[in-house]
Amino acid sequence: MKKVLLIYTGGTIGMVRNPRTGALESFDFDQLLHHVPELRQLPVSIATRTFDPPIDSSDMAPSGWARLVHIIADNYDAFDGFVILHGTDTMAFTASALSFMLEGLAKPVILTGSQLPIGMLRTDGKENLITSIEIAAATRPDGSPRVPEVCVFFHEKLMRGNRVTKSSADEFDAFESFNYPHLATAGVEITYNDDAILTPTLFVNGKLSIDNYQLRHRRLTPHYSLDTNLIIFSLFPGIRADIVREMLSSPTLKGVIFRTFGAGNAPRQPWLVEQLAEATRAGKVIVNITQCTGGSVTMRRYETGRQLLQAGVVSGRDSTVEAAITKLMYLFGQGLAPDEVRRQMSLSLAGEITLS
Repeated sequence: MKKVLLIYTGGTIGMVRNPRTGALESFDFDQLLHHVPELRQLPVSIATRTFDPPIDSSDMAPSGWARLVHIIADNYDAFDGFVILHGTDTMAFTASALSFMLEGLAKPVILTGSQLPIGMLRTDGKENLITSIEIAAATRPDGSPRVPEVCVFFHEKLMRGNRVTKSSADEFDAFESFNYPHLATAGVEITYNDDAILTPTLFVNGKLSIDNYQLRHRRLTPHYSLDTNLIIFSLFPGIRADIVREMLSSPTLKGVIFRTFGAGNAPRQPWLVEQLAEATRAGKVIVNITQCTGGSVTMRRYETGRQLLQAGVVSGRDSTVEAAITKLMYLFGQGLAPDEVRRQMSLSLAGEITLS
């Protein structure tokens, strides 16, 4: 029987209505089978860990991500997969951060939640929870995990964790992966898109290996340090030079996620290019991602993008804002120099960007 560790951080999915007061309250996940008796039908052994106290996802922070990494790392050898119950507001940020912090991951880590509390009649929480546990325990014919990466499962869709964005505040279909295919679809059966699922790799004697035995016994390398001296900055028509100068000249600022127009374009204002170039020379890393929900930054297409290249701005390609900011946090958290951070922002560390 496969073993899955269920980690409840907080959020709507873990709420039930108090029959006496009518108020929504977090339930005791030690009594999970009482609230979701359907789990008894799964051939899976489920253990639980709960944040005490549970937190609203709006309060999730890097310290919470480090806490999740500790729980997974401390229990990594004892379980076949992990399911994290999380509020929806920052789920995409958490999933992206964990994809970088859990280096060498070779087991499923599935984040899920719900738009309605699990104790309500029309809840989407039960289906999301049950299917997430089933996916976390799923294996290939050779016994290796079916989905050995950090994912988000929501409303019948399994998506790579560092490719998702919350797309709706009030629909059950609340998340989407605009620039990458779904990893699986849950209908009558769960249909896996094997070509899209990340294949774990490792180096053995200096050569790339995908030997299943070695991969299944590969050691997880957890990372806990993140640097948050960063900012997300969106362009808009009429943006002021003095405000941009004030932001970029901050002595503690190390990096900027620069959200531009279309395929990575910015106004052809000399002051903007000069300030970006000055910030780059001062060691700040500026990463260009598009404000569009889909598509990629291609700064060589138009002159308005080429000027950013000349200023030292790095292309974020088709990264989500959640993946871009958490990747910067992770790289600076490793103590890397700005030039090395720029280099690694151009690499796909966990399937977060498309290189071809």
